[in-house]
Amino acid sequence: MLLVLLTLGTTVSILAAAMFGRMEIPALGVFKAIAAGLGLSSGSGQDPVWEKVVFNIRLSRICLSGLVGLTLAAAGAAFQGILRNPLADPFTIGVSTGAAFGASLAIFLGLGGQTYLGMGFIPLAALAGALAALFTVIALARINRQLRPETMVLAGIVVATFLAALISLIKSLDEESVSSIVFWVMGSFQGRGWNHVAFALPYMAAGLVLIGLYSRELDLLSLGGVQARQLGVNVDRVRLRILIGASLLTAGAVSVSGVIGFVGLVIPHLVRMAVGADHRPLLILSGLLGAVALIWSDVAARVLLPGGEELPVGVVTALLGGPFFCLLLKWRKERGGLD
Repeated sequence: MLLVLLTLGTTVSILAAAMFGRMEIPALGVFKAIAAGLGLSSGSGQDPVWEKVVFNIRLSRICLSGLVGLTLAAAGAAFQGILRNPLADPFTIGVSTGAAFGASLAIFLGLGGQTYLGMGFIPLAALAGALAALFTVIALARINRQLRPETMVLAGIVVATFLAALISLIKSLDEESVSSIVFWVMGSFQGRGWNHVAFALPYMAAGLVLIGLYSRELDLLSLGGVQARQLGVNVDRVRLRILIGASLLTAGAVSVSGVIGFVGLVIPHLVRMAVGADHRPLLILSGLLGAVALIWSDVAARVLLPGGEELPVGVVTALLGGPFFCLLLKWRKERGGLD
């Protein structure tokens, strides 16, 4: 039932969000514009500007924000499950900041840009940064050659803080790229189109497939490393593959949107309260709810300020997600703590 509701909610959100922007377009106009853009109608009697605005500008941005919300929420669910830590998400593990550092470094070295080759290189740089941050965190969290999940969040915060300082250093060295680099730090979908969807999608799809293949092992790892080994799981190998899968998801998202916090932290908690800790429904439902949450966060970022100015969507998710997560932690603590 919840799967049906969230699938319906995601579809309605994609269509309804296309109505909002500087130009007011009614619901019927959105339907006609999408039908014309897909070649399902001739678009006769329809303002041709509406078709361009809805199909080429708004719909691509909405689909991208939905994909980023889906992947960040799924990555957060995977990180929390494998590390057995309610505070684990792509941001606290340092993977998001690593991806942002990789993208910022590429821009600083002149390897990014709006060309086809430049847009294709940014996701690669983000992935390299995310994996470098992940393996650094793993190295720091190893004690006596064994990975200690309980120390990974602490190591992730240390690595994220260091990489954030390096991003600030890059900004100070190249004033011309400051505005571009600020995008990666605060998160935004401004100026994003279908090209960005195409470049990020392979990383997101690969990450989702990798995590989905190990959803059963995620359930066993949630019981603890000792119990998982007793049940036949190769803990170190499976844990590394799931971490790489979650990093692929994060790199794909950050490469097109910058760092967006709290989606991967809050959404899995909400879904877990409804469906429990089984990772197969948890990953799917977290992804759908994350898509809905980020679609409407981006709508808020577009319409809250007067005069057509936009807020960074990372600011919106932080303003909404921070207080909400505090209330959620307090509520869960009063009812028996976090699982």
